[in-house]
Amino acid sequence: MTTTSALPAESPGASLLVGEGISKRFGGVQALADVSFDIRRGEIYGLIGPNGAGKTTLFNVLTGIYAPDGGRFTFDGQPLGGQKPNDVAARGIARTFQNIRLFANLSALENVMIGRHVRTRAGVFGAMLRNARTLAEERDIERRSYELLDYVGVAARANDLARHLPYGDQRRLEIARALATDPKLLALDEPAAGMNATETASLSKLLRAIREGGTTILLIEHDMKLVMSLCDRVLVLDYGKKIAEGVAADVQKDPAVVAAYLGGDVALHLKGT
Repeated sequence: MTTTSALPAESPGASLLVGEGISKRFGGVQALADVSFDIRRGEIYGLIGPNGAGKTTLFNVLTGIYAPDGGRFTFDGQPLGGQKPNDVAARGIARTFQNIRLFANLSALENVMIGRHVRTRAGVFGAMLRNARTLAEERDIERRSYELLDYVGVAARANDLARHLPYGDQRRLEIARALATDPKLLALDEPAAGMNATETASLSKLLRAIREGGTTILLIEHDMKLVMSLCDRVLVLDYGKKIAEGVAADVQKDPAVVAAYLGGDVALHLKGT
C-alpha cells in the first residue's frame, strides 16, 4: 500500500520546501539565526545538531506553533507563513513531536481517525445531521485509518487505548496519524528516540517505504547511524546557526560538524590530516 499518490514524473529533485533567512529569538536567546535551506521532493532530509541547536524550534516555526522573527518559507511553490498549525497541516505538512502526543484514552484507531478529519468535507452541520453523505465519509475515514494502522504495523492493536500500546507502537501510531492528513512533507521529531535496535531497524524500513510511496520526509534524529543510512542530504545547526548542508556522507566529515559534536580540538586535528 502506498501512502500517497505517486509523484509527477517531473517532480523528483525539484524544491518542495525552501526556508530563507529564518530567525527566531526568545528574549536574549537567538534560537535561530538566518537559517536557509532547500528540501527537494522525494528525499529524506535530515536536520541534526547538538542539544539546543534549534532543531525543534525550526520545526515549530515551520508548522505554525511559533511565528518567525525574520525570513520566510515557500512550500510547494507558494508562500507559507502566519498560519495556524491546522492550516499548515491542510497545506500538506504533517509532523510528530519529540515527546509523544497521542490521545491516551482513545483507541489507536480513533487517534488516526482524528488526523484524517483534516481532509473531511462534512463540516459541523453535516456532523450534526448525520446525513448519508456524512455517514459515508465517516466510513471512508475509518477504512483509511485501518489501512494506515496496518501500514505502520499496529493494526492488531487498533481497538486498544493508545496508552496501553508499547512504546515503539506509540511512535508508529503517531506516524500513522500524521500520514492520515495525506502530507506532501512528513516532519518527524526524533522518531527513534527510546527505541531499541530492532525497533529502529523496523522504523528505518517504514520511513523508506513512506518515501517510496511519494512522501518527502524531514527528519530530526540523534541516532547518527540512522541518519547517515537514511538521509539523502543533511542540514546541521549549532547554536541556532547553519554550519553545514549537503550529502550526508560529506557532512559527517566537515570539521565544523565534528567540532559541534566532539569539540574544537578534534576538528582542528581532522583539518590538519
